[in-house]
Amino acid sequence: MNRKNKIPKFIFYMIALWTIFSTAHAEEIMPKAFVYTEVQNSVPFDQIPWKSRNPIISSQPGFISKTWLSGSGNNSVGGIYSFDSIENAKKYVTKFFPNAVKKQGVAHTSRIFDAVIVEKASRDIGSAHFGGKISTKPGAFVYTEIQVNLPFKNVPWQQRNPIIKKIPGLLSKTWLSGVNNTVGGFYAFDTLENAKQFAIEVFPKTAAKMNAALYTRIFDARLVEHASRGMDSPFFQ
Repeated sequence: MNRKNKIPKFIFYMIALWTIFSTAHAEEIMPKAFVYTEVQNSVPFDQIPWKSRNPIISSQPGFISKTWLSGSGNNSVGGIYSFDSIENAKKYVTKFFPNAVKKQGVAHTSRIFDAVIVEKASRDIGSAHFGGKISTKPGAFVYTEIQVNLPFKNVPWQQRNPIIKKIPGLLSKTWLSGVNNTVGGFYAFDTLENAKQFAIEVFPKTAAKMNAALYTRIFDARLVEHASRGMDSPFFQ
């Protein structure tokens, strides 16, 4: 009799634990801010001491995930990160990261983006940062940013997403909205060839229609898989 009474309690206890875990996990994968960084260097990724860097980076306040980036053709080094708040993202790009790069004696680029405002648009296009499942391991990443001041509520993403989804080799896109209202995106592609076609041939035409300058980068995703897995990258689950 006692055993029968204990079974429901045990089941209830397990359900409660599962609910807590699920809620915590859901919160972990819902970023409030994105950070993009790129260091002005040329270092083959197999020479990057990522094993020693990962524990330091992941211990920064508000850190959720990082996908390492290795520039195609120039071996620049960078990352796309997610954070739990814009405040912690700002701490990272104004304090930790500049001090780390300064030790290398090189310049760098960093950007902060509001992740909350782009969630709906990004989910609609399969963003890995918002739970989207990609069909295959990415072969390349593309980062884009257009030099405009355009609040994201005025970005016609409902019209743009169906067009973007048809781009050859596209696996995922996360829309980016800068804290100063620049507009961009972080894309995963199946191959470097398709990534290059998009970044070199397609995207500049979009920026030209907006009569604005642009910033594009292509990265080899194959080189960074192992390092990124250790940082909870949503692209290498």
